[in-house]
Amino acid sequence: MIDRVVTSGTFSLDGGTWEVDNNVWLVGSEREVVIVDAAHDAAAIAERVGDREVRAIVCTHAHNDHIDAAADLAARVGAPIMLHPADQPLWEMVYPDLPYTPLGDGQVIGAGGVELSVLYTPGHSPGAVCLHAPELGVVFSGDTLFNGGPGATGRSFSSFETIIDSIRERLLTLPGETVVETGHGESTTIGAEAPHLQEWIARGH
Repeated sequence: MIDRVVTSGTFSLDGGTWEVDNNVWLVGSEREVVIVDAAHDAAAIAERVGDREVRAIVCTHAHNDHIDAAADLAARVGAPIMLHPADQPLWEMVYPDLPYTPLGDGQVIGAGGVELSVLYTPGHSPGAVCLHAPELGVVFSGDTLFNGGPGATGRSFSSFETIIDSIRERLLTLPGETVVETGHGESTTIGAEAPHLQEWIARGH
């Protein structure tokens, strides 16, 4: 079972601020869920959760638009926040003193009979992760891979070469029919994106 909540707010980094719409994903069952990213509007996310138990709030990375509702949401639903520790510097820009539970590559997080495997995919940020649910045929890509190519790089903490390596080695090796549920915009599939790898490399961004 997958629910999507679209929230709106701003993304700020390196002195710039942009208006953005974010996808927040609830994955699990009618009894319990994992929340993937906590963007902008804790009340709207909590309303969609309803009376289900939240096993964890998993942050695909710590850019502010993906975590700015995390503290409020955690307090509302009584769940731990999980983040890869390589994103500590980004996390501290928003939450200087708020602890989280560290995520590790290969870790499995379960809710409602669904198991999400953590794929460490640095590049968009140092601690970026994707979450693969093989039984659902889905990967939650955060901002690592979108419908149309890699997430934006070239800002602070980012590396185009690293994100290409992550996509090639961790995502494009998944079955072609795997649905890619993104952090912004519409879904795609691994099969739809894989043929464009060399175009992305040539483009260089």
